[in-house]
Amino acid sequence: MRFLDLVVLIFQNLGRRKGRVALTAVGVVIGTAAVVVLVSLAIGLQRNAQEQLVGIGDLTQIYVSPNYAEMGVQPVSGQGDATPIQTVITNQSLADFSALPGVTAVVPRDWLQSGMVMKLDRLEGYSNAYGIGTNDLSNLALEAQTGTTEIGKGKIVVGALVSRNFYDPKLRPGQEPPPPPDLQGQTIKLVFTKWTQDGTEVRKTVPFEVVGVLKETRTEPDWTVYMTLDEVTAVNEWVTGRRINRNRDGYNMVVVKVGDVSNVLEVADQITAMGYMASSPQSFVQGINSFYLVLQIIFGGVGAIALLVAAIGIANTMAMAILERTREIGLMKAVGATNRDVLSIFLGEAAGIGLIGGLGGVLVGWSAGQIINVLALAYLAAQAAQTGGLPPTGAVYTPLWLPVSALIFSILVGLVSGLYPALRAATLIPVTALKYE
Repeated sequence: MRFLDLVVLIFQNLGRRKGRVALTAVGVVIGTAAVVVLVSLAIGLQRNAQEQLVGIGDLTQIYVSPNYAEMGVQPVSGQGDATPIQTVITNQSLADFSALPGVTAVVPRDWLQSGMVMKLDRLEGYSNAYGIGTNDLSNLALEAQTGTTEIGKGKIVVGALVSRNFYDPKLRPGQEPPPPPDLQGQTIKLVFTKWTQDGTEVRKTVPFEVVGVLKETRTEPDWTVYMTLDEVTAVNEWVTGRRINRNRDGYNMVVVKVGDVSNVLEVADQITAMGYMASSPQSFVQGINSFYLVLQIIFGGVGAIALLVAAIGIANTMAMAILERTREIGLMKAVGATNRDVLSIFLGEAAGIGLIGGLGGVLVGWSAGQIINVLALAYLAAQAAQTGGLPPTGAVYTPLWLPVSALIFSILVGLVSGLYPALRAATLIPVTALKYE
């Protein structure tokens, strides 16, 4: 029997029992729609979570710090006690990090060990301050909104929201607060503070030119002042009263930048194996993706249960069809139809029911997803407006592979469900089938 003739015969047979086929296909529609809607919802939630995680930082960066968790011990001279030893990040450590495959930059950084007040004319402000071991902040994936990202001696770059921390200390009650100043190109005075052993406050004022203001990232850089590592080291030496030796004291933190985001976790594991603490936003993103993958599997499994129920309905429909068409099967065999022809006809009818139900399920599932999307977006947008977060772009997302896979799966469910009834039909003895009443 030619394939085209087989397809025509299958749909003619299905058309003879429209009501029964429609009722059976409804089960497949429900199961397929459930799979499409639930998996689309899980994928949409994952995409929304990833969009909300845009501000967690550059995914190609690894933050390395001394390993405080795994401390060794060494005996104190003349005593039986022991003192802890931590893994120090030295200049040799920086060289070791740079030698790792895939690493494109290694940037040490340090923070101030003193208080700091920013002064601009009558205004004062507070901010974080870091010393960076690179002359260009673009190496840390930071971009300038105005000016440049290059820092140097006496030249600093500030975050997008640093200007909001300025206020007028002499503002009288009832007066309007001054607007945030435009820091680009301004010379501001940084006042560093330390205390002597007798509690006396000592201040040191250093002028700096603001050569750049960074674009807003919604992360730590927005509220940070960046200067050279040497200048921060000099201030810290002034605070502590001793010279800092990086091979002895080490660095507080090092940013390791990897060229390809797919290699970040591997490089982080290598750094951890070297005895340091390494963390990256990419590990957090991977954890989120793993969670939503499990969620997709669970949601898909719930929909698959509905398809399993539909499969029982298909098997029952095909079994009843064989009982009603036993003499017809005998007649087909009597005129020359082979067991393979009969098997193909009944398997095709079962697959046809799966196809019809799958098409309907995909259409219903996609339509339901769009309705949920509209309702959920309205609610989530209102929530984002109240919390100040980023508005979501979608709650339900249906990739092309999902409806295609759901359709193929529904056809397979029909084939498997109709296999046993089709085998029974194919193995009927023609004489016995013709005598069946």
